[in-house]
Amino acid sequence: MNTNNAMFEAAFGTAGQLPPSDLPEYCFSGRSNVGKSSLINKILNRKNFARVSSTPGKTATVNFYKVDNIRLVDLPGYGYAKVNRGEKQRWAELMESYFTTNRNIVLVFQLIDMRHDPAEFDVSMLRFLKEYGVPYAVILTKSDKLNKAEFQRQLDRITAILDDLAKDVKIIPFSALKGTGAEEIRELIE
Repeated sequence: MNTNNAMFEAAFGTAGQLPPSDLPEYCFSGRSNVGKSSLINKILNRKNFARVSSTPGKTATVNFYKVDNIRLVDLPGYGYAKVNRGEKQRWAELMESYFTTNRNIVLVFQLIDMRHDPAEFDVSMLRFLKEYGVPYAVILTKSDKLNKAEFQRQLDRITAILDDLAKDVKIIPFSALKGTGAEEIRELIE
């Protein structure tokens, strides 16, 4: 993957706007403020390529980035973003349409903040992916915020909570700050 060839293609806010899927797609899914944009920036070795915000829910569209002959797809965050009910409904319809219309999804990177137990939204998303046969890997973000003992305890705890959703699934601790896990994620894409 030649990261110098990375380019932002487009952002779509409604299901009807989504273009046909003509390239393999690697998706980044997770709660608001879990670090999807930071992860994309890190694996592309770019500082401000994907927009990063301290405000949860800033990514309200499906954002497409083309790299060589693949697409990276930054999905809207779900969970605790402070938006009105209509906006949450729009997001839900957009996400459902994205996953249930004949797209060339190769892999979904489901991001979970390693400092916390997976939320019901995280578990629901993984169940949805498994039920629809969409391949996924679990990325545990913000791993640098834990000391060595906390790191191992949370890794074991999250794996136990996910139970059968984590069987035969790649689980990668990741740090946007230190770059931990970035190479492993790049390898999965390549």
